[in-house]
Amino acid sequence: MNAAAGILPRLVPAYLAYDFEHFARLLADPELLRGAVGVRVHRAPLLAVPIGGTRLGGSMSIDLIVLAEKVHDLLLGLRGFPDLRVLPSPYRSGGQVVEWGARPPSSPHDDAARSRFYGYSEAAIERRAELAARRSSSTVPQRSPR
Repeated sequence: MNAAAGILPRLVPAYLAYDFEHFARLLADPELLRGAVGVRVHRAPLLAVPIGGTRLGGSMSIDLIVLAEKVHDLLLGLRGFPDLRVLPSPYRSGGQVVEWGARPPSSPHDDAARSRFYGYSEAAIERRAELAARRSSSTVPQRSPR
């Protein structure tokens, strides 16, 4: 195998994805995992979860546009991955985002709305909110006792 073949995206079984268990804990409808696929980019398989039920859309961040276009082509025509598109990433890290389904909520600061859009369970949304609250309270400077 040549070096380029190792980094070119390809589909693998969903259960091989590094984040399979993570999504299994988050999704309100874990049955969506039956239609999910692993997308191996740079030898690291990540999960692409189809839309369905309360999950209105999905996305994957990809660093290089040529790889994002290849991921787009791999998902094209698969059930649960409608309206595929490659867009510039809205995040500082740059790169590209491969999206499918409806467009995500425009407010990046409303984590609960975004989580519901991606079909996360209410329990998972509550856990994420608690974790975010703990993180923000641990970064707030505390007054020294006098």
